[in-house]
Amino acid sequence: MNRTLIEIKALSKQCHCGNDHNDIPIETIMISDDALQQVVIYLQRKRYQTVALIVDQHTFEAAGRQLSALLQGEQIHHTTCFIQPDENGDVIADEASIVQALLEIPHDVDAILAVGSGTIHDITRFCSYKMKVPFISVPTAPSVDGFTSMGAPLIIRGVKKTIQAQAPIAVFADISVLKQAPKQMIAAGFGDMIAKYTSLIDWRFGHLVAGEPYCPLVDKITQESLQECVNNIEKIAAAEEEGVQILMNALLQSGIAMLIMGQSYPASGGEHHLSHYWEMEFLRRKKPQVLHGTKVGVSTSLIAEVYTNHFLILLNDLRENKALLGNKTIELLERNRQKIKEWFGSLPSPSELRLMMERVGGACTPEQLGIDQELVDRSLKEAYHLRDRFTILRFLNEFVK
Repeated sequence: MNRTLIEIKALSKQCHCGNDHNDIPIETIMISDDALQQVVIYLQRKRYQTVALIVDQHTFEAAGRQLSALLQGEQIHHTTCFIQPDENGDVIADEASIVQALLEIPHDVDAILAVGSGTIHDITRFCSYKMKVPFISVPTAPSVDGFTSMGAPLIIRGVKKTIQAQAPIAVFADISVLKQAPKQMIAAGFGDMIAKYTSLIDWRFGHLVAGEPYCPLVDKITQESLQECVNNIEKIAAAEEEGVQILMNALLQSGIAMLIMGQSYPASGGEHHLSHYWEMEFLRRKKPQVLHGTKVGVSTSLIAEVYTNHFLILLNDLRENKALLGNKTIELLERNRQKIKEWFGSLPSPSELRLMMERVGGACTPEQLGIDQELVDRSLKEAYHLRDRFTILRFLNEFVK
């Protein structure tokens, strides 16, 4: 179900879940064939005279060059910051990229434009927040769900940390640009969406057993976005215009769900923790990076397998696992057993999740990403430390003796 921005804002204000929801500062979201032209019209309406474009070499060719020409044609002064890649040719949202952007963005800009995918947005989001100026999102690929969120996942001293910064004030996603994105980036966006199967279970679990904040509305928005993608997997796999639009809209709505909560609870569970752990390990080994959504698409089926083969077995035979769990843990799980089992009823099997990724042309096993079994095993034991979340992955590591 595609909800409009106005509808989501109204629903958020009417929500009575007990959490302090963030206001949604996004003024407009446009997914169209002329979105780049609409950027210029929007800037004129806002009376912005000076802006900065944050790009890399690839995203400049995808949309930055055309956008720059349009700005020049309307005499809107702009500068362009090309984020430099690392030794492997990867653009990383780390200290070096942040410092480069902060040094190159003029101090008197009215707004900063993120022209790119996830990494460019993370860099721009953080810099605009620190500079206290708004930023505008111009996605060049439907590859991640963070475009509309306020969290900036950054690599700081080799550790993946998400800094709460700010959401864009507007999003302009040009279909003619998105359709030309590499197929692996479209598959990555789909991978980031199917992660909601396990992230939502982790979020509900953390709420039930550890009292973490939860909102049924945000859960519903995230579920709807996920289901829309799964229902249209063939169109997405074919990179049809309708499929690309459906995927892009779902990614934006997932980001807005995170924005409302002020945290990534609904969209990031144990599967994302594995992905972050692998990313840090690749950086440590100086190996070329793998797209975030590609890693998440693989880690989702892994997490589903662990949760099904270990956690569900414990849940089904609580008394028989008394030695493993202890009385307090058994009482806690018994009170919520039926509800937890209902969640798992809608979780596809690991093989079904792998098949989904295959259908959109994405990787479906760690081996395809150059991730060996030792790293997989280590990440399953250690990755949950990266976030202070009460996921099932954390439960299996800390509460099962």
